[in-house]
Amino acid sequence: MRQFFLLFVTLIIFIGGCGDPSVKDNPLLSDFDTPFEAPPFDQIDDEHYLPAIEEAIKQHNEEIDAIIENPEEPTFENTIVAYDNAGELLSRVNSIFGGIRSAETNPRLQEISRETTPMLSAHRNKISMDQDLFERIKTVYEQRHEKDLNREQIRVVEKYYEDFERNGAALPDKERERLKELNDRMSMISLELNENVLAETNDFILVLEDEEDLAGLPESVISAAAEAAEDAGKEDKWVITLHKPSWIPFVQYSERRDLREKIFTAFISRGNNDNENDNKELFAELMQLRQEMAQLMGFENYAEYFLDIQMAENPENVYEFLHEIWEPSIARANSEISQKQEIIEREGGDFSLEPWDWWYYAEKIRQEKYELDDDELNPYFTIDNVREGCFTLADKLFGLSFEKRPEVPVYHEEVEAFEVFDNDGSHLGILYIDPHPREGKRQGAWCGTYRSGSWENGERISPIVTIVMNFSRPSGGKPAMLSWDETTTYFHEFGHALHNFFAEGKYNRTSRSVPRDFVELPAQILENWASEPEMLRMYARHYETGQPMPDELIERLNRAEHFNQGFAMTEYLASAFLDMDWHTTDHEDKVDVMEFEKESMNRIGLPDEIVPRWRTTYFGHVFGTGYAAGYYVYRWAGVLDADAFMAFKETGDLFNQEVAERFRKYILAENALWEGMDAYVKFRGREPDIEPFLEQRGLK
Repeated sequence: MRQFFLLFVTLIIFIGGCGDPSVKDNPLLSDFDTPFEAPPFDQIDDEHYLPAIEEAIKQHNEEIDAIIENPEEPTFENTIVAYDNAGELLSRVNSIFGGIRSAETNPRLQEISRETTPMLSAHRNKISMDQDLFERIKTVYEQRHEKDLNREQIRVVEKYYEDFERNGAALPDKERERLKELNDRMSMISLELNENVLAETNDFILVLEDEEDLAGLPESVISAAAEAAEDAGKEDKWVITLHKPSWIPFVQYSERRDLREKIFTAFISRGNNDNENDNKELFAELMQLRQEMAQLMGFENYAEYFLDIQMAENPENVYEFLHEIWEPSIARANSEISQKQEIIEREGGDFSLEPWDWWYYAEKIRQEKYELDDDELNPYFTIDNVREGCFTLADKLFGLSFEKRPEVPVYHEEVEAFEVFDNDGSHLGILYIDPHPREGKRQGAWCGTYRSGSWENGERISPIVTIVMNFSRPSGGKPAMLSWDETTTYFHEFGHALHNFFAEGKYNRTSRSVPRDFVELPAQILENWASEPEMLRMYARHYETGQPMPDELIERLNRAEHFNQGFAMTEYLASAFLDMDWHTTDHEDKVDVMEFEKESMNRIGLPDEIVPRWRTTYFGHVFGTGYAAGYYVYRWAGVLDADAFMAFKETGDLFNQEVAERFRKYILAENALWEGMDAYVKFRGREPDIEPFLEQRGLK
């Protein structure tokens, strides 16, 4: 392939005059002699990353210099295409380093991150604010309608010009220098905030000393806690951690209210313990820097800056949307609070409901009202069953097939690699699946790429995609059995993976270019299929008998569709409001972080019994720029996905091929051609209707 040939030639020239073995023998700087040219994880050592990043930066600078120094007039080919192709080595190394740093970090990788973060920030600043490069791009931009460019080419020109403007290239010299300083500091703060949360998550364990501490816990939870204790060197005891598959079942079932309070309080206090991992001052500084950056760019606050290129357009529209669904959500949540308080009093409890009680009494209601409990439900959702459910759905909708590839190198023994085939049998890409929590893995679930799909001289370069989760482990001699929340999360991340596989743009910048408040649509829509009876019968099979889930249990599961939705919506929306408040408020003066959070929650009337899903000091979505002033996007995209799923339901065929083909074409594949709403209208024939979303969430 062209990029690897160029890399090979460059390396021959470079190594010929270099005696540095850290570069010469670095697997990150060589062609990947592996199946499907996947990253050679079995050859990469921690010490390879720093010299690889340094060398990749050097080569990228040379490629940029070649564009700038080109004596010919700027054209689409010699400027835009050349810029789009530049930095392929750096992108490759960064993708691998970033992926491993999130999924399997260690103290040495964290040390390297602290060294490379300012280095990479300075490199990005240098390129994005280079005046000569900006002038060449500006020239092509101003002439874009005069040249023989197609829609995709015009759009990639416009996106690159917009990138340079939004990165400060058009600012006066003094402002550009200040913006560089802000970018450098913000990138380091983001790194430190995330490292602190990981440390806080790993540092706390709740040790259960005797069997009295196990009161109410199902055998599966006890077994997992015993194995966690063994791993922690706590013989003949049980351990609950701050990883989701551990603490949530504990607060859901434990009769020990004091222990529920202890583990829940530890979870919501991460980054707020006034220790070496405290995030309050760092976060306050980040908010001040973002505000200054936005104002340098001509916006009143960071939210205005971020939303200027989103579907929502401005903070006023976001607040209006959030309030529209807040009112019915809080009404439902207050009803749920009353139900739980009634149970407390019925059982003789002399206390008011607290946040650490919510999960426990919600479980009681689920069992009483819907006759559902995890011991009956979860055996049908083994991790392999759910994975096969995702694969089956991809086959039914798009004709995809999957084959496990044990020969593909992986970075941890729990990771599996699959080859993905398109509906014509051709190779589509490689999918890594990394399912379980580890000490070196950050919390949550996400999808990323080790290589994005692209085209070179008419030849498709297939993507290498990874989905990373923190799902329940096998325990007690039984397979890993997922909760319903974990099951739908699996479908969600798999939806992101399909988006990466199908994107077919010819240019790196626009191949999968969608607004942040559109990008969750391809993921969230797949969650709709997970609970459909027709789909459940295909993948929800009991791990012991192999029998599909009985219709009667399916009916009970779907009857509980709106169970706890007041809580789920309210805790989410509270974090979305908090995010918007942080990014629209004037932070010129030093702020008390926890007092700010308290006032934000008081303004919307968040009940004391509910805590925001993400509190400020561990709000990882907004530590970086991906979801900062953008956490609202999950519900914004919820309107899109509920309406889009109705396009299938309205046909009477969940797997309608005509609708699936339109969805693949306009929503997943042709991102290089259309803006978000334009693409949606082409798929649906109209703009989205909010009614299906309100009905789906039980908010009508």
